[in-house]
Amino acid sequence: MKVKEEPIPKTEGIKTALPRIDFSDSFSTTNHTDDLGTISNSIFGTVPKWIEFLLKIRNAIVKLFGLKTEKPEDFNTNFRVGGYIGFFKIYSIEDCEIILGADDKHLNFRVSIYNSKEEQFNIKVTTLVEYNNRFGRIYMAVVKPFHHVIVKIMVKQAYKIKAKES
Repeated sequence: MKVKEEPIPKTEGIKTALPRIDFSDSFSTTNHTDDLGTISNSIFGTVPKWIEFLLKIRNAIVKLFGLKTEKPEDFNTNFRVGGYIGFFKIYSIEDCEIILGADDKHLNFRVSIYNSKEEQFNIKVTTLVEYNNRFGRIYMAVVKPFHHVIVKIMVKQAYKIKAKES
């Protein structure tokens, strides 16, 4: 098993990421060799072609409802707060956790990438969503089945076997 669903970690970043959590899930994998910047880029920096295709379809549909589909004006790939990894803005960078996300009129979401360091499945990728209106609820109801599949595949991109200790 390279990726597994887990309970939401109780990190400081997750506790303060959004004022209200209406949806959440968390998936983990093993990666004891890379730093959080490398892990974050391996998860969200490269998107498989078929996921890109689904995102293009999603963007064409949600654009009709006035949702954001283009890169923001402040887009940059600097690994710092305010920079972006893939299409997610970096909200905080701590020693063991990075918080990414975006806000829109229908919902706000954050992604925590947390390295628990001590556990075998040490990398925890947690999605947190706050609905801003009824459309946010409807949107999540439609995308939730795709979300679970896509997140598992993207988290798997960070998987690495722990090197045997000498």
